Amino acid sequence: MPRIVWAVLSLLLAPVIGTAADPTFVNVFIPKNDGFASIRIPAMVVSPNGTILAFAEGRAAHADQAKNRIVLKRSTDQGKTWSKIAVIAEDGDKALNNPCAVVERKSGLILLMYQSYPAGVGERSGKIQPGYTGDRVVRNWLMTSADDGVTWSQPRDLTRQTKREQVVTTLAGGPGIGIQLRYGPHAGRILMPFNEGPFGQWNIYAVYSDDLGKTWAMGNVAPGGLIDTGKGKKTSTVNEAQFVERKDGSIRFNVRRWAGKAVRKTCVSTDGGVTWSPVSDVPEIVDPGCMGSILRYPDSTEGTTSRILYSGPQSTRRENGTIFLSTDDGKTWPVKRVLDKGSFAYSCLAPLSDGTIGCLYETDGTNRIVFARFTLDWLKP
Repeated sequence: MPRIVWAVLSLLLAPVIGTAADPTFVNVFIPKNDGFASIRIPAMVVSPNGTILAFAEGRAAHADQAKNRIVLKRSTDQGKTWSKIAVIAEDGDKALNNPCAVVERKSGLILLMYQSYPAGVGERSGKIQPGYTGDRVVRNWLMTSADDGVTWSQPRDLTRQTKREQVVTTLAGGPGIGIQLRYGPHAGRILMPFNEGPFGQWNIYAVYSDDLGKTWAMGNVAPGGLIDTGKGKKTSTVNEAQFVERKDGSIRFNVRRWAGKAVRKTCVSTDGGVTWSPVSDVPEIVDPGCMGSILRYPDSTEGTTSRILYSGPQSTRRENGTIFLSTDDGKTWPVKRVLDKGSFAYSCLAPLSDGTIGCLYETDGTNRIVFARFTLDWLKP
């Protein structure tokens, strides 16, 4: 083939090849179209049938506690199109917060946890009370679906199993996803990541079940989550949390930074989430103070290459959304690529049934939730 013809063909083909590998983007939640003043806090899981479930908080106002409902949209075509919005949990004027979901592998049962805040009482108000009874108490709830999120069980109150009775006021699961262990002596265990208050003095811990969600227990809080600020006062270095299983069955927390150096925080459990190593910094991942997502990919069987993905803003503000890749169980993060240079706040990653990767994230200053779909080849070209 003449060189000039080959050169022309190369120029024609190059844009097509590049475009095919580029991420695609689809709007999922737009408050003005979906009947809410604000829709925030995305969470996402994929059923064994390949159905993508996107959860969020539907809010009556632009506030963390604003008569929130838990809302859902579903996609059966790899995120190309989405169902109409459905309210799957509401409780009068109470605010429902922090959707955090996990799929049980064998049965396909979808488990969704969230918390309820007293009507008209915000987590920053100082009016939340510890304990299990009374109208100023934060409660933890579980709902399940056995049909890919079409129908849901009645909420079950798990507060006594998942919240410490003394001192703890605010409570938050995730938000995002839980995990089910594949490896080690605790294989099959379902875990949900939590932080507990009072506000500004959070600690992180795991809530877990060894009987597929029938009963639950709490692990210890991770040491080093609080630091002294002088004059007998303390503040937290940690806040909203996610975790990922490592190849040996141990668990790595990846946590939003509240105080301390502006990077992600981490710690490790080698006993199934019961105890944790001291909280430390993740120096390679900047954190302006924002929930982020961490995921093992592919979440499959033994013998696959260890790949862990992370998504979050890489800036002093919630912008420049970046996907990271680690091949050493989250010790280092040598590969990264920008998914969205603009506004990028809370996000949630999921492995899709066709081998691609989904990222559900807040953008436009949290006024829109978008679903992005990309390949591992795009991430590490």
